Amino acid sequence: MFLTRGGLPLIDLEKKRNQIPRDPLRLMSRVYKFILPSVRSELETWKRTAEGIPDAELRKQALASIATKEFHCQGGAVYAAANLSQRHVLIPLIVAFQTISDYLDNLCDRSTSMDAGDFRLLHQSMLDAVNPGAEMADYYALRTENNDGGYLNLLVAKCRECIKELPGYAAAQTEITDLVGLYTDLQVYKHIKPHLREDALLNWRQKHAHRAPHLRWNEFAAATGSTLGVFMLFLASSEAALDTNSARVIKEAYFPHLCGLHIMLDYLIDQDEDKLGGDLNFCNYYENNEIMLERIAFIVEAARSDIKALPASSFHRMIIEGLLALYLSDPKVGQQEEIQSVSRRLMRRSPLTRLFFFANSRWIRKHL
Repeated sequence: MFLTRGGLPLIDLEKKRNQIPRDPLRLMSRVYKFILPSVRSELETWKRTAEGIPDAELRKQALASIATKEFHCQGGAVYAAANLSQRHVLIPLIVAFQTISDYLDNLCDRSTSMDAGDFRLLHQSMLDAVNPGAEMADYYALRTENNDGGYLNLLVAKCRECIKELPGYAAAQTEITDLVGLYTDLQVYKHIKPHLREDALLNWRQKHAHRAPHLRWNEFAAATGSTLGVFMLFLASSEAALDTNSARVIKEAYFPHLCGLHIMLDYLIDQDEDKLGGDLNFCNYYENNEIMLERIAFIVEAARSDIKALPASSFHRMIIEGLLALYLSDPKVGQQEEIQSVSRRLMRRSPLTRLFFFANSRWIRKHL
């Protein structure tokens, strides 16, 4: 069964009436009962594998990415709550793909190299992970540290293994590849030598000037850094009835605004940390905090409007409110006086469900 909006067919993810959680209580019940335990189990498996990496630097970064970025996998795996019957496929897929992302981000952030070719080759693994027919490359060929004992290849192989179990994947593959390609570009340009980064990002934005021209270059770049659009398309691919038009509509509902919100919030709370590490932060490109607040608020409202094009839009609305609660409840906010003010004002603009997700985010951080 399909819904039609604007002449485009949309897969009806609501055909199983109770499949998608429509309220915060039902969503979080599934998260606590099914999602968080499964994510923890998957990450424990990858942690044991990472402990066996022969190269000390690669082992250090692999283990650090799992230890410090578990919440990325927890948040991404929430999409499996919308199709619990396929969680045995979706959760391992999302965790493996996000673990590649987090591991490579650590490698590039704290890299012994600042070579664009090295970064692009490393991230070819993410493109190969979502294109099962592609031949795997030697992802470490351009760097000194290269003996990971097969860790990255195993992550890629796990993604491919799960993708083969998604009956609708062929319809979504083009859109997923597009998003992963943009993600790869961003990771290359944002990690090269500091004096080259901004020009490279501006030139790249110019090549994509037709995409979301209303967004500033830093906001577009932030949107490309999110994996949420990919995870939503993984979820949609768990339905055999998915078609290419529906996949395109889903991607457009997530990219650029919802994806952009995700990463702008991440950068918002990481400003002090990035300053100390000398890392690029897209929130630093606003004239002042007032303008930054207004731009992020604009992106929030645009994201809320975009997801109305999707069936079960209440689920996606909870994703938005959950993002706000997750990031703005982070302890880092309380350590940055200027960000506290921005955080409070953003939270006031959210509906009351923010309080529920805010409380749950804090509880998860303390107890899980």
